[in-house]
Amino acid sequence: MRLSTSLLSGALALLVLASGCESVKNIDMDNDTGHAVMALDYRDFQLAADELVQSLLGSGALKRPDGGRYVMTTGRIVNDTMQRINTDQLMAKIEEAMLNSGQVVMTAAVGGQGAPDAMVHEVRQLRQNEEFNQATIAQKGTLIAPDMSISGLILQRDIRYSRSKTQVEYYFQLRVASITTGLVHWQRETIIGKRGSNKSVSW
Repeated sequence: MRLSTSLLSGALALLVLASGCESVKNIDMDNDTGHAVMALDYRDFQLAADELVQSLLGSGALKRPDGGRYVMTTGRIVNDTMQRINTDQLMAKIEEAMLNSGQVVMTAAVGGQGAPDAMVHEVRQLRQNEEFNQATIAQKGTLIAPDMSISGLILQRDIRYSRSKTQVEYYFQLRVASITTGLVHWQRETIIGKRGSNKSVSW
């Protein structure tokens, strides 16, 4: 029994030493020269978001004729790839850019996945609760409905490039539509392509 315990302790010590010898590097997120991967990574999301934002803000679609600001909501962003993608990662930068443009305000009351901020509705459930000063609770009829919605699709297409290589194409599609009329005011597709070994996986 003593021998087994000793061997186990030695194995654990070697494991700790081995893990301690592994080198860890911080990534320069603004100048990452690391190898590309077949799957989507943060660099791809950043590239797609930059291109889409430049097109949207340069199109004039967000400028109201009266000089005011549109109320915008994010609709459904469909992930039609083989990867588990949090589409909020892509939309966060686009929403930030729209807000910073001063042309729109984003609503937190409604969205494609429900209210982006659930507290907008949860606090309203406190009406008639005697523990709260009702003068501090948002009254009925105070929420503002959105004028515009931005929605889209992320699509993946795999193509056999040669016997040993595969080409993967990712299509990022976004559109802005009027909620009142349903008319599309802006639409854009950005494509990111990757080519690598058949042994590389894209998910």
